[in-house]
Amino acid sequence: MPRLIKKKKSDVDESFLPNTIKIAELAAEKKAKDIKAYDVRGLTLVADTFVLCTATSEPQIKAIFHSVKDGMKSIGVAPLRTEGAFQDGWILMDYGSVIVHVFREKAREFYDLDGLWGDAPEIALELD
Repeated sequence: MPRLIKKKKSDVDESFLPNTIKIAELAAEKKAKDIKAYDVRGLTLVADTFVLCTATSEPQIKAIFHSVKDGMKSIGVAPLRTEGAFQDGWILMDYGSVIVHVFREKAREFYDLDGLWGDAPEIALELD
């Protein structure tokens, strides 16, 4: 019977961090508000990190979406899929290990992913 082997801290794969930080920086370039990144490893199998940010308008959601998509494409990383519509107030971009959520203010409050994933450690982004 197979058994699970716990990883030592030194064995922990943190290869998702550069993409997480790059995505946050690209969102910040388009003036996204309240950008947060959560380390959700161990809490879900769908991703290693969630990046959440808020846009104040539909055009800003589009700008953030295109900034992230084009910026990540420029380094050879394409989303596996995207979900949502600009007018719906929530766009999701799935980069495998990193999932990006771009919300309008009311949608972010309503879905409260910050509260749902509140047990996850927040990643220090150190954005200007």
